[in-house]
Amino acid sequence: MAATTDPVGAVEQDAFVAEFRHRRDISGLSRTALAQVMGYSRSYVSKVESGAERPSREFAAAADAALNAGGALKRAWRERPTTRRQPLPEASTGNASALVVAHDDAELVYDHSRACYRATMRRSLVNAGAEPITRYLIRISVDRFPGNPELSNELYRADPLTWSELDLHAWHGEHRAEPMRWVTQHDRDAFKEVWLLFANEDGQFPLYPGESTVIEYSYTVSAAKWGRWFRRSVRLPTRRLSVRLDFPSDLDPAVWGLHTSMTAESAPFATAIERQDTGERRVFSWSTEDPPLHARYRLEWNFRAASNREHADRPSERMSALGIVQADEPILTTPAREFRLPDEAEDARRVISELQSAVRRVAEVHPFRKGLGIAAPQIGIDRTVAVVRPAGAIELITLLNPRVVDASDQCTEHYEGCLSFFDVRGLVPRPLTIHVEHRDITGAPRITIFDRGLARLVAHEIDHLDGRLYIDRMRPGVTPIPVEAYDGTGAAWRY
Repeated sequence: MAATTDPVGAVEQDAFVAEFRHRRDISGLSRTALAQVMGYSRSYVSKVESGAERPSREFAAAADAALNAGGALKRAWRERPTTRRQPLPEASTGNASALVVAHDDAELVYDHSRACYRATMRRSLVNAGAEPITRYLIRISVDRFPGNPELSNELYRADPLTWSELDLHAWHGEHRAEPMRWVTQHDRDAFKEVWLLFANEDGQFPLYPGESTVIEYSYTVSAAKWGRWFRRSVRLPTRRLSVRLDFPSDLDPAVWGLHTSMTAESAPFATAIERQDTGERRVFSWSTEDPPLHARYRLEWNFRAASNREHADRPSERMSALGIVQADEPILTTPAREFRLPDEAEDARRVISELQSAVRRVAEVHPFRKGLGIAAPQIGIDRTVAVVRPAGAIELITLLNPRVVDASDQCTEHYEGCLSFFDVRGLVPRPLTIHVEHRDITGAPRITIFDRGLARLVAHEIDHLDGRLYIDRMRPGVTPIPVEAYDGTGAAWRY
């Protein structure tokens, strides 16, 4: 789930532009990075996103592939209006970019009994411009299965977000002094864009130059549509950003976070997320001062008690619920695309961050005594990068554009498991030692030698990047066994 606010000018957007912005926001790609992937100029991408240029069918197809949108952008292109929508009557927004956010505060509360999340956003705004501002654009955007757009698209087509379930309410002034009217800008299956109007039934109350005010709005989304992540994006100059996550204690929630921007490598939050247990609730709080423009702060969580109860008899279903692509998906049998480094360093960092988050999620629900690895295709990203956590280690090994360049003649045969079909284990022969050529983020080549169990982990992940599963490596006539028949869970491989 990502909740953002994004003031824009008076140019209206059609369905394709709205979907395009939504998909680019989810991907984390800058316009420059996306243009490079698509093979278009940054100027053209910017014009399409601003509504100044009508996209071609070819552009829509290229954008759909580059943003891994699962056909959503191609459908939106076919649905686009043939004429530009007229501006709203309240189109005199003033210079929305002159707004300054003195404090952006967000709270997310999970109601276990109703299986839903209630988000409340509160912003202290200052009009630092020269014209009155009469409206403010907000976006409510959900993604139940990050990294698996086909599954998300299928979910929202069958069960789209509705206004009745959102129960959106907005207020203006301290302590919700005045209700705010709002009008729909875009109504899509997985996201809504809404103009909050500085007006109520009795008239308008514009935010004049030099004035400050508080706006607050709340909405509800069911847990079936809200993934276990919450992103705060800095769209305006902001002096303070704070977030609270309020969860039931009996679910044993764990929370972590990553900070990304257009110029900085993804990294954990610079300050710790604070935790406070208050009776039946566990509250996680985090804040930062003067966040950089365009920064993204992503909090993720896992309900450990629920994960232990849910799908207890089907490990593959548990992994699917954590965002791991399962073996019937074509992406797992198709070779992934290499990164062009250092040109695509930003994209590589973003994918590495997603892999790091995935490692944390799955490590919460299963003991990996042999070590753990995840390749980008396993989280729905068609790029050649994988991360490996050796047995007993904390630090991850990152492999960019890896390939095996040499291997020992001596092989060993051990049972392996795969997160993408975790209900079985298979006896797989692998070289005892492999030499792997890979790249660092600058594109400089490296060769690393891996031995024994670590060699097996690394070889398994490189196979994923080549579109191969471990069943392709098994000896003829040997088949996987049910995980219930495997007696090596929780123990390291023996050499």
